[in-house]
Amino acid sequence: MMTKPTLRHLKKEATEQSLAIAAFELALEHGLDGFVVEDIVQKAGYSRRTFANYFTCKEEAIAMGATSVHSTTEFENLLTKIPPNASLLDVLYQLIKMQLTANLIGRLRELLLLSQKYPVLEPHFLGVVHQMQTKAQETLLDLSNGNDDEVYTYLLINAVYGTILPLIDGRLNVLLPGQNMNDHQRAGAVTFDAFLETMFVYLRKGF
Repeated sequence: MMTKPTLRHLKKEATEQSLAIAAFELALEHGLDGFVVEDIVQKAGYSRRTFANYFTCKEEAIAMGATSVHSTTEFENLLTKIPPNASLLDVLYQLIKMQLTANLIGRLRELLLLSQKYPVLEPHFLGVVHQMQTKAQETLLDLSNGNDDEVYTYLLINAVYGTILPLIDGRLNVLLPGQNMNDHQRAGAVTFDAFLETMFVYLRKGF
């Protein structure tokens, strides 16, 4: 059973997210070289010392800002609606649909474009993708409550999240939310929802 976060934890999480989102927005507006940490803390309304409590550099904050959300209440509410008798694969399907929203995919693509322009961001981009995977692993293991084999659980998670990078960087011919079907480079592309359905058909059939 997932533990309810304490008020202190929620405040720390809110501070971290505010700083990260401010950093990400500044990077989109000014580029990596167009602002400093002082600009981040002024925008978010915190001190430089507070920033140092959460991040080692502005690049780390920028990357986290791409995956930060202002509230996780909706996500937590959706988790409670998953039927208790749902299979691990069905739970993972719901988790992916909850996590990979159109808004998040768009921010990840923006972060990827920034990391291509500023290579120093690339390890941080890969880091936040890994954090997303780790969070999904922890959530799935918690929801399975020991009823499913851990090897099977990790196999499912890694099979699904192994597609995120090629999905975001365009190696998979998938029309992401917000992309134009008239784009000639996307000829023959499948929709994101169709991609998810196909991926889970493969998983249900055991490849």
